Amino acid sequence: MSSCDRAAPRRRILSGLILAAVALAGCRPLYGPTASGVPLESELQAIAVEPIPHRLGHYIVNELTFLLNGTGARTPPRYKLTILVKERAQSPLIDTVAGRATSATVLVDAYYELSRPGLETPIDKGVVFVAQSYDRTSQRLSNFRAARDAETRDAREIARQIKDRIALTLATR
Repeated sequence: MSSCDRAAPRRRILSGLILAAVALAGCRPLYGPTASGVPLESELQAIAVEPIPHRLGHYIVNELTFLLNGTGARTPPRYKLTILVKERAQSPLIDTVAGRATSATVLVDAYYELSRPGLETPIDKGVVFVAQSYDRTSQRLSNFRAARDAETRDAREIARQIKDRIALTLATR
């Protein structure tokens, strides 16, 4: 009997124990029906994202609208998502010869709150933090474009993280 033949029963036992632990822990698939039996997609489509000022806010709202309701179907909103965004830039590396920053990082904090209209207690709230770096050159237009690209990458990541956290909350409540 080879060593592979002896390891097969152990693997089956181990995988059975893992499956039993998952079943006993009450784990649910994220994109299955919610605890109330409603499909998660219909719950996510019923979220109205409040407008956020400035360019970064526009990017975040567009990304979230696509992630929550990519079908384009008009669903009456049952939830309201409010987001407060704080953006800042840091230049961690300075070229000692030219005296200019050689890289920069766009840091964004997003405070979000999911609630039902008319109710004062939020269903979910939290903070999402992302940071995207970019290289700086001596050309102003290149720096401006690189900073805007980092900003759009931040917006995409913030939208994805907020959507995942809200989906987790709605799936388990």
